[in-house]
Amino acid sequence: MKNNSQIFLESSLHLFTYYKNLGEKALLQIPDDKLHWQFNEDSNSAATIVKHLSGNMVSRWTDFLSSDGEKSWRNRDAEFENDLHSREEIMEAWKLGWDSLFQAMEKCDENDFDKKVYIRNQSHHLIEAINRQLTHYATHIGQLIYLAKMLHQGTWKSLSIPKGASRSFNKEKFDQPKNDGKFTNDYLQ
Repeated sequence: MKNNSQIFLESSLHLFTYYKNLGEKALLQIPDDKLHWQFNEDSNSAATIVKHLSGNMVSRWTDFLSSDGEKSWRNRDAEFENDLHSREEIMEAWKLGWDSLFQAMEKCDENDFDKKVYIRNQSHHLIEAINRQLTHYATHIGQLIYLAKMLHQGTWKSLSIPKGASRSFNKEKFDQPKNDGKFTNDYLQ
């Protein structure tokens, strides 16, 4: 039987994977020539959001349990310069960030719950540190989805339950017996 620590770590991994996939599906629907589009000077393009996410992830998750999450080598301000030039560069930054996260998360176990995680010299319990990053990334994935919906061309491919399909989706779910499946599994295909 799994303990609460294992359940939390597995749940966090499922949610990080879910948001990663949502972000990728949103990015795929943005035409190449719109990846750098900004609404105004104070807003970020999809490319810039990816660059910031990647920079944050690499900083936070490198030596996650043994060094401050705000690394001295991180240049956060540069993350907001719109200088990733191609979809390939954007997706390389995306992969680098998520790889850092998943490699660190896979090393965590129930023995780490008593350790302190520091971010800018502020201590966090492991749960707080993971939740802080999970909510931060979910916010930016939401921004990517919003941008993608504005910038896509053609028919939008829904990332969740399509408009007008809630009733049939719910019927399908309630026609099945209660189970231990994760809601994220419905969206990871």
